[in-house]
Amino acid sequence: MATLLFRKPKAEPVAGQPRTGIIDIGSNSIRLVVYQGPSRLPAPLFNEKVMAGLGRGLGETGQLAPQGLELAIEALERFSALAREMEVESLRTVATAAVRDASNGHILLDAAARIGLPVELLSGEQEATAAGMGVLSAIPDADGIVGDLGGGSLELVRVKKGEIRDRASFPLGVLRIAALRAKGKGAIDRRVAKLVDQAGWSSKGKGLPLYLVGGSWRSLARLDMNLRRYPLPVIQHYAMSPATIGRLVRSVSHSGKGTLKAVPGISSQRAPMLNDAAALLAALLRHLKSDRTIVSSFGLREGLLYEALDAETRLQDPLIVATREEGRRLGRFAEHGDLLDRWISPLFQDAPAMERLRRAACLLADVGWHANPEFRAERGVEIALHGNWVAVDGRGRALIAQALWTSLGGGAGTPEPLNVLAPMQDLRRAAQWGLAMRLGQRLSGGVAGPLERSKLGEDGSALILHLAPDDIALYGEAVQKRHAALAAICDRTPLLTS
Repeated sequence: MATLLFRKPKAEPVAGQPRTGIIDIGSNSIRLVVYQGPSRLPAPLFNEKVMAGLGRGLGETGQLAPQGLELAIEALERFSALAREMEVESLRTVATAAVRDASNGHILLDAAARIGLPVELLSGEQEATAAGMGVLSAIPDADGIVGDLGGGSLELVRVKKGEIRDRASFPLGVLRIAALRAKGKGAIDRRVAKLVDQAGWSSKGKGLPLYLVGGSWRSLARLDMNLRRYPLPVIQHYAMSPATIGRLVRSVSHSGKGTLKAVPGISSQRAPMLNDAAALLAALLRHLKSDRTIVSSFGLREGLLYEALDAETRLQDPLIVATREEGRRLGRFAEHGDLLDRWISPLFQDAPAMERLRRAACLLADVGWHANPEFRAERGVEIALHGNWVAVDGRGRALIAQALWTSLGGGAGTPEPLNVLAPMQDLRRAAQWGLAMRLGQRLSGGVAGPLERSKLGEDGSALILHLAPDDIALYGEAVQKRHAALAAICDRTPLLTS
């Protein structure tokens, strides 16, 4: 990942953080998500979807499916009631391609208004912009093309340096592909080639990644994870090559629906669409000439939240915001993680990308304190690997996990599957962070004073801990052992000064 410079997050009140919600009326599904937490990266508090299939048959009839309308209105009534019960302060309802294109879309809009949910009917350009913003929210250094596959349309967005450059919307939603396939072999490829060329997007992704947004494409990634036995069940930032997509096309075409439904993370409603989604993705990669795909778990809904932020808040690092919030929620002492990172940093001349991973680990350093002492290290690994983080890939998660494993008493060895996710040289560095964190926490008892009055450093041969004269009593046996362990892994000798 490229390195971006982020601004320090503004202080926000911990208690009383407002709840915001978005109802997204898509061509395939309708979803309510309620968020609460720091404005830069609020956590999903509630998430529910209904696979209404509003856009099913839209290409042939020009209308929303009657059964889909019924399901959609029932879902909106439930979501409206839930939002009231959850005391959501700000609820936004948006609709995309199916409602926008259907001749009877007004029926749903009128029903929503009666329920008390005025609907924003997003244009294709607005839909594309929101999808692009969603990817930038989760991957601030994204440089490539965002492809957002919905039921009724496909949006393409060029993103670079935190900005939306170009955007386009195509009538290539996954619910429209079956009709294209019925026209014979090569029909999808010809249709994609024509639309992409007419819009001026041919070869626009050459040498760039295609960021995948949308449930059908995420399900394809889940299938690849299952086939590869990938050890980290986290979809965000999962990468696949064009050759991998080609293999998936063949795998899906030879797999029964029952086989696909058995794959973790693939719903019974998504499974029948995977063949079409895979064929469309393969054709799109050929004509954009993108060299890889990267999955984003953030899309339109998160993009709408990100768009509403001021410029200063957008510049906050989402990984640091999220790990600081988790550390505050699970740790014992506020702001301890930031202080711990400043205390250990003189030992490490890390590149900026590594510095932010070290900082994230320090912010999470206290998350295991309330676990059973025998499993604190395991708890740290679980939080690092499976936490709801963005702007970090599998390697980054593994390095944070290694640091927490070591700092919480797991030792300098590497537990599985970290060695599969990151190089051993990087994991050794993370173990050094962990032992430095472990020393700082034992010396200080987790409070600020001892760290603020002491210094950690090295002179090429010794690893030096400098204590104020009045703090020498803090250098007890446990601290001495941790000082020696850190010195050993850094190939230094321990030295105490005052």
